[in-house]
Amino acid sequence: MTIFDDVVLPAARKTHLTGSRPDIRVPMREIGLTNGAAVVLYDTSGPYTDPSFTPDLAAGLPRLRAGWSATPGGGTQRAHARRGAITPEMEFAAIREGVPPEFVRDELAAGRAVLPANVNHPETEPMVIGRNFLVKVNANIGNSAVSSSIEDEVEKMRWAIRWGADTVMDLSTGKRISETREWILRNSPVPVGTVPIYQALERVGGRAEELTWEVYRDTVIEQCEQGVDYMTVHAGVRLAYVPLTARRKTGIVSRGGSIMAAWCLAHHEESFLYTRFRELCEIFAHYDVTFSLGDGLRPGSIADANDEAQLAELRTLGELTAIAAEHDCQVMVEGPGHVPMHKIEENVRLQQEWCAEAPFYTLGPLTTDIAPGYDHITSAIGAAMIGWHGTAMLCYVTPKEHLGLPDRDDVKAGVIAYKIAAHAADLAKGHPGAQAWDDALSEARFEFRWEDQFNLALDPETARSFHDETLPAPAAKTAHFCSMCGPHFCAMKITQDVRRYAEEHGLAEEDALTAGMREKAEEFTRRGARVYLPIDPA
Repeated sequence: MTIFDDVVLPAARKTHLTGSRPDIRVPMREIGLTNGAAVVLYDTSGPYTDPSFTPDLAAGLPRLRAGWSATPGGGTQRAHARRGAITPEMEFAAIREGVPPEFVRDELAAGRAVLPANVNHPETEPMVIGRNFLVKVNANIGNSAVSSSIEDEVEKMRWAIRWGADTVMDLSTGKRISETREWILRNSPVPVGTVPIYQALERVGGRAEELTWEVYRDTVIEQCEQGVDYMTVHAGVRLAYVPLTARRKTGIVSRGGSIMAAWCLAHHEESFLYTRFRELCEIFAHYDVTFSLGDGLRPGSIADANDEAQLAELRTLGELTAIAAEHDCQVMVEGPGHVPMHKIEENVRLQQEWCAEAPFYTLGPLTTDIAPGYDHITSAIGAAMIGWHGTAMLCYVTPKEHLGLPDRDDVKAGVIAYKIAAHAADLAKGHPGAQAWDDALSEARFEFRWEDQFNLALDPETARSFHDETLPAPAAKTAHFCSMCGPHFCAMKITQDVRRYAEEHGLAEEDALTAGMREKAEEFTRRGARVYLPIDPA
């Protein structure tokens, strides 16, 4: 049994797959089934679901990667890959994915994948992001000037990874930003991302025109020193592109994009993020921080999708991807946003073509703008589609999108919606092993192994509680029906009856159906061939 805070997973246990050396122990979640089989699943929950681990937020997590290949200035994972080396981080990620370490190395070398692992974040369990791997999910957390505390944000991180978040981004804009980030990093087993421009803006009193390269650079270095694994950099928002947003339905909706657009207009100069980008590459390479090139001009409504401003920025992100590659920096490219379904595939095609197949990291996209309060659904639709077409990581959207700061329940709803989308995309792409989980649950459903159905679900507690609302008795856990169809109309029970009939009469299933229909026809004739029978008064 695994316990994570107040969530009990009765059939789950933490297990580990060992690599080529004893300190490469890759955590997985094993679900024991009532028929004696087991299903082993990718696990993002870190040590928190290990019964031998006692959490201490003040002490942080064990330094898993201490003594591995990562040292400041020792070269990025991409640099190692280009030299043909397989690092412990690559092997770890390969075992999680079920692929050879050489495949991870080759994808990193080609720039088609990233392995975010700052040398100063040894607590992280290495993972890989790329279109040829499992689709990953990011959960945004972070305080605001009006809501949340350090404790709340650490708890949101732990809660998000419990439900399957592969990375988290700390987007704090309120008080004690550095302290909040430090607590999150020391307690996070997954890569942590940030948007440095938020803290840089706070340091100049919230006045975008007061920003300087020096303030931004110092902020980045501080975050690198703390251990941030990837950073969103809005270097594609150029002075010439800002007027392209003037006739948009919703203008510039990215916080980082609007900050840099305001700076460019105030100084009537090219963005310092663009002009100093090579210097930024040198800093990122020293700590092996991954670039997440921000889509500061992403569409904020479906009316603005795939417009001139968005695509102009995307071309520039392709240019910056090439510059980062010269410094052996790891790069992924961020994407929209709000995009109707018929325009989703074009986003992926253009990004892959212009950005040298760098991993695409998208927010949603939301496929319609009519459902505030349900945008985790409107965006999960787009997320499944864009993941199928090749997006490597999906940034979740919660029910609170556009409405407020998400709480614990919102985080869970957002992560689960996006885990569904990511897994649906993995199935559509034919990812090796993706369907095994579905097959195991389908078999349990068909065989009325209710406990196995619950335990294999993304959210076992909810699945069990929904079933028990109408059939709470222990006997219902072995019944061959649920409350939707009842005992006489369950299609799966009827199918089992047909198969049993076939076996008893030595018939194939199709012949059994024919024979059964013949018997019913004969019974109909014996009873007078009447469509409507009189009601028996008894």
